[in-house]
Amino acid sequence: MANPTITPELIEKHGLSPEEYEKILSILGREPSFEELGVFSVMWSEHCSYKNSRPELRKFPTTGPSVLVKAGEENAGVIDIGDGWAVAFKIESHNHPSAVEPFQGAATGVGGIIRDIFTMGARPVFLMDSLRFGSIEGETDQAKTNRRLFAGVVAGIAHYGNCIGLPTIAGEVYFDESYSGNPLVNAFCLGILRHEQIARGAAEGVGNPVFYVGAETGRDGLAGAAFASRELTEESKADRPAVQVGDPFREKLLLEACLELLATDCVAGIQDMGAAGLTCSTCETASRGGTGVEIDIQLVPQRAKGQTPYEVLLSESQERMLVIVKKGQEDTVKQIFEKWDLPYAEIGVVTDDGQMRVRNGNDVVVDVPARALADDGPLYFREAAPFTPPDPLDLASVPQADPLKTLPTLLAHPSIASKRWVWCQYDHMVRTGTAVLPGSDAAVFIVREANKILAASTDCNAVYCKLDPSVGSRIAVAECARNLACSGAVPIGVTDNLNFGNPHKPENFHQLRAAVEGISEGCRAFNVPVTGGNVSLYNESPAGTIDPTPTISMVGLIEDASHITTQAFKEAGDQVFLIGEIGSELGGSHYLLAIHGRKEGAPPEMDFEKEKAVHNALLGIIRKGLVRSAHDCSEGGLAVALAESCFGTAFGASIDLEETGQRVDVDLFNESQGRIVISVSPSNRSFVESELTSSGVPFRFIGTVTADPDLSITSGASVFTWPVANLNDTYEKAIPLLMGA
Repeated sequence: MANPTITPELIEKHGLSPEEYEKILSILGREPSFEELGVFSVMWSEHCSYKNSRPELRKFPTTGPSVLVKAGEENAGVIDIGDGWAVAFKIESHNHPSAVEPFQGAATGVGGIIRDIFTMGARPVFLMDSLRFGSIEGETDQAKTNRRLFAGVVAGIAHYGNCIGLPTIAGEVYFDESYSGNPLVNAFCLGILRHEQIARGAAEGVGNPVFYVGAETGRDGLAGAAFASRELTEESKADRPAVQVGDPFREKLLLEACLELLATDCVAGIQDMGAAGLTCSTCETASRGGTGVEIDIQLVPQRAKGQTPYEVLLSESQERMLVIVKKGQEDTVKQIFEKWDLPYAEIGVVTDDGQMRVRNGNDVVVDVPARALADDGPLYFREAAPFTPPDPLDLASVPQADPLKTLPTLLAHPSIASKRWVWCQYDHMVRTGTAVLPGSDAAVFIVREANKILAASTDCNAVYCKLDPSVGSRIAVAECARNLACSGAVPIGVTDNLNFGNPHKPENFHQLRAAVEGISEGCRAFNVPVTGGNVSLYNESPAGTIDPTPTISMVGLIEDASHITTQAFKEAGDQVFLIGEIGSELGGSHYLLAIHGRKEGAPPEMDFEKEKAVHNALLGIIRKGLVRSAHDCSEGGLAVALAESCFGTAFGASIDLEETGQRVDVDLFNESQGRIVISVSPSNRSFVESELTSSGVPFRFIGTVTADPDLSITSGASVFTWPVANLNDTYEKAIPLLMGA
C-alpha cells in the first residue's frame, strides 16, 4: 500500500508545527518520507524531547561526589552508596494511557520503569507509585468513572509488580476533582548494582552488530509518545492503539537474560525500547555513541503479518531491548537469549556516518542524522504568566468546626484515609527485604547482597502547589526528607515527576517554572542531587487542567538497623513530644478543604534552615537510641498525626497542648511545616529534653501514651476524647466502603 502524501493536515496530525516541519526540511535538504515524518513526530514530541521543559530542567542540581551517572546521561541516574555499591532509581509517568485503558496503562508504566533500571545494569529491588484520581465519593457518573480508573490502575500495578516478583513498598494516593478525566500514574523503581556493573546506552564500535531481543513487535502502543504529548479529549478513546499491552512474565525473562548478558564482556551498549520504541533506541544509542546505526525492518521479530515499516518503527510494544554486541561475541549472546527462551534477531550494524538508517529490505525508508532526532530537536522558551502569591487565609472567614466531628471526617477523607485497600493488592513482601510496610512515613528496605538499608518516600501536596507552585514544591522536597528522617534515614538523591497542563498556556508554564525552581532550592538545601525523572505535560481534559503536581521521590540511607524508626506508639507510659512549633497555618489545609470545601489561602511557609534543624535533631536522638516512634505532621495536622500514631497498637494517648492563645481548630488541624511527633521512654525524657535543647530546635512535651485506648486532647479549657478503635475503624474502612469492598 502506498504511503500517504505529506500534506499540512498530515503534518498537523503528527503533532508537528509548520515551523518544525521547515526545520525538518532544512535538516534533510528534501521532503521526508512518511516513515521519517513519523520518526520526527515521536522524537520531537514533548514526551521524548522535553522541548518545552528542557531549559527549566537545567536549573536542577545534578552533580555531587556520590553521583556516578548524572541525570539525562542515561536511562536512569546512579548514586554511590558505599563499599563499591550503587543504586539506580527513577520515576516516570503513564498518565494518558491510564486514562483510556487504566489496567494496561498502569501495568506498562511499571514495566517501562523496571526496564529503565535493569538497562543500567542494576537488579531492580523495589517499586513505589504516586497516584492521583478525581473524587470517588458519590454516585455521579464522574465518581463512578473515577472509581473504575482507580480500581483499574491499582490492579494493573499489582498485576505487573506481583508477576515479575518485585515488591511495591511505598506510595501515595490523592483524590481531587482536578484529576477527573486525567488521572496521574507515576511509577518508581530502584535497583542495586556494583560500580563496575554500570551499563551504558551508547552504540559504540563501528561494525558491531545490533541485536533486537524480547517480545515481538506488534501494533500496540503506536505513536504512544505523541499521544502523551497532547491534551486528552472526548475522542481519546480512539487512541487505545496508543496504549501498550504488557507481559510481566516475558519481562522477567528479559530482565534475567539482560543481567546475565551484561555480566559477560559481550555488550558495547544497551537500551530499552520505551517511548518511541525502536525509533528511540536506535537514534539515541547512535547519538550517545557518536556513531550511526543501520537496521533492516524485515529482520525485526513481528507479531502480526503485514506490518508496515511505519508501524514497526513507531510501535511501543513492551518488553523489548536493543543490544549493541561486540563483534565476534554473537554466539555467546545467542546462547543466552535461547537459554531464556526469548525471541531475538540480529537486525543491523553500527556505522560511522552518524545516520539513523532504516531499510525495508533493499529500500531505505529512513535516513536521518541520529543527533538531529535525539538531541537537536526544537527548544521553546514559553511565556510565563505573572503570579501574585495568595494572601494569608482570613481566619475570621472560617467557621470553627467541632473537633469531635472533624477528626473522624478528616480520617475518612480518601486522601488521608488508610490506603491498605491499595497496598494489600501488592505483594510488598516478595524478596523478603521490606523492613517497614507501606502506610508509614517512609518505606524501609534491606538490600542483603549489599548489606545496606534504604528508605524511600514519595510526596507532593498539589493543593499547596495550586495555591503557590514554588512554595508547594519546596514543601514536597522537605516533606520527603522529613519522612526519611522519621524512619532514621539521611537523603542521598531525588527523582521527580513533573505533572502539569498545556505549557502553551502562560499560567501553566509559570507553574512548571516555579515548581522547578522550588525543587531546585529544596534539593540544594538538603544537599541531594536530582538523578533524573520525567516531565508529563498536557495533563488536561474537557473538565479542565490538573492541579500542578511535581511529585518528589527521595531515597535515603540508614546506617544501622537499630536506627529504623516507625510511627506507631510502642508502650504505655512513653512520653510524647512535638518537635517544632505548635503551628498556626490553615491555608491550603485539608481541614479547610474537607470541612469547609475551600481550596484557598497561602500554603504553609517553608523555612529550610528550621526544617533541616528539626531533621538533624531527630536523627541525633534516633542514633542514640532514644526514640521509640516518630511521625511527621502533614495533611490533617497534629490531631491526625496523633491518631495515626495510635493506630495498629493497643494504646491511646493523653495530650495537653496547654494554652496557646489560638482557636482549637487551629491547634489541632493546622499544617505548619517542620513538625514531628515522637515518643520516648520515661527514663529517657530528661536526656531527650537536654539533647533537643542543645540542638536549638523548638519542642514541647505534650503528653503520654496510655494503656487506656482513647485519644484525649486538651487545648486550653477544652478536652476532646475519641475511642481509638472508632477512629481506626473510620480510617481503615473509608476507601473499601467507597469501592464497594
